Amino acid sequence: MAEDKVSYPLVEPGLWVERIGARTFPTGLPALFLDRDGTINVDTDYPSDPADIVLRPQMLPPIEAANRAGVPVVVVTNQSGIARGYFDWDAFARVNQRVLDLLAESKATVDMVLACAYHEAGSDPLAVSDHPMRKPNPGMLLEAGRHLGLDLKRSLIIGDKPADMEAGGRAGLTRGWLVDGEASTMDGLAVAPLRDARDLDGLLAAIRSL
Repeated sequence: MAEDKVSYPLVEPGLWVERIGARTFPTGLPALFLDRDGTINVDTDYPSDPADIVLRPQMLPPIEAANRAGVPVVVVTNQSGIARGYFDWDAFARVNQRVLDLLAESKATVDMVLACAYHEAGSDPLAVSDHPMRKPNPGMLLEAGRHLGLDLKRSLIIGDKPADMEAGGRAGLTRGWLVDGEASTMDGLAVAPLRDARDLDGLLAAIRSL
């Protein structure tokens, strides 16, 4: 007997949009957007094995603060490893679930995950150059905004690459935090560094003030 095929929340071949949990939110709230690999978890270079996933403990307090404030937490992650053939959506699903499980063990909750697999170095149908959903393009943030009725201008973003900050600015956000980065302004987004406890305190204050 053939095995049942697993169904994933793919709205198109290279775009994963998954609502996590049952929390409901009124429209018009800001969100806390986070990149995944290198931000929430240690980047192991195209992570495809759940056993390799280790959380970055610095990200737990911001997620927990957003949870307590009733602010939606949204993960937006580029996953070109799928387009390149390094792993598939099944491996992504297992790794992503491990990330969510580890967060849950620390009482930190994610409300939506969006992942973009499109990349020009991939194979059809994922071989798309400069896809609107791939950061630094703002598509994933805009898509989450539509799903959750978010106030993007008041939303915050945390990432470890300039592309994360650029995506935030192009989506209309005005504040972002760059892991191990430098202060700057990008597409109207004021970028703050996230390096030490003082930086983290500033981020937590911003989340509590939303």
